[in-house]
Amino acid sequence: MALESVRFSILDRSRVRRGRDHAEALRETVAFAVLAEQWGYHRFWVAEHHSVPGVAGTAPTVLAAAIASATSRIRVGTGGVMLPNHQPLVVAEQFGVLASLFPGRIDMGLGRSVGFTDGVRRALGHGLDDVDDFDARLTEVLDYFDKGRGGVHAASAEGADVTAFLLAVGSGAERAARFGLPLVIAPIAGDQAMVDAIERYRALFRPSARAARPYVVVSAAVVIADSTEQAHRLLLPEAWSSAYSRTHGEFPALIPPADIDPATMTDRQRHLFEQALRDQIHGTEDQVAEALESLVSRTDADEVLVHTSTFDRTARLDSHRRLARVVGLAHQPRSQ
Repeated sequence: MALESVRFSILDRSRVRRGRDHAEALRETVAFAVLAEQWGYHRFWVAEHHSVPGVAGTAPTVLAAAIASATSRIRVGTGGVMLPNHQPLVVAEQFGVLASLFPGRIDMGLGRSVGFTDGVRRALGHGLDDVDDFDARLTEVLDYFDKGRGGVHAASAEGADVTAFLLAVGSGAERAARFGLPLVIAPIAGDQAMVDAIERYRALFRPSARAARPYVVVSAAVVIADSTEQAHRLLLPEAWSSAYSRTHGEFPALIPPADIDPATMTDRQRHLFEQALRDQIHGTEDQVAEALESLVSRTDADEVLVHTSTFDRTARLDSHRRLARVVGLAHQPRSQ
């Protein structure tokens, strides 16, 4: 499949860099979205993280509103709003308001993750023995866009032009198929597990008013630089941050690659660090094009959602600019 026939979009988590504050990270996200629109990306999504020092994105619908106000064509949404953290009525109303203000441009990506630590989960209102009621919450939020629920109506949401997506975690692929929703998926314990989940999604998909056929968005880290070594170096800060978070219970701000030395890590940290670097698409323009063609061929993806965090902001922007050229975004249609 030619890359020119696949949509490319961006997920930005508003990562904080050492020595900078959250406000600056949020402003950078909005500026990044403006450039992404100029380069021809199809969507620009933001995420939800709570009480995480290294991530400024805590209120995705608020940030999405700022991005939509600063742009004019690119679709804007969430990857995603974590439905267990919110009442479905409030989620529907928030996206309904966004769709009213920015018609035809709003995506509602929904996930089921909760807080990063027990303390954060309690602060969000989750008990340690909460029963998983995600299906009921998902049904409820979708109902508000159709007909209301139990006599309760989200006036801004009913009939609103909002495209819903489901982020796959665990059984998420089968859930997306059952609800007839587009699927957003990343490698799950390896590339083959992701491919298997996509195949199950397509086999089990039930057409709905929201999607007549399966639609697969594959999420991937992608970095382009002048050499493989330079691209690999750009991946190090995020891999270090991931390993640190899983051994210290805190997701830190990104630090420069020069400050990262695997020799100073514990065996577990080094294992997690190396694990975080696996399956990342990086290299020169030709190398990345080849890797993306392989990814799309294996998954038959309709769209690739690129998420890339680096300490070097200029290098990250240059990577996305070059990626847009490599995959021919300037020649792609702008329809939904």
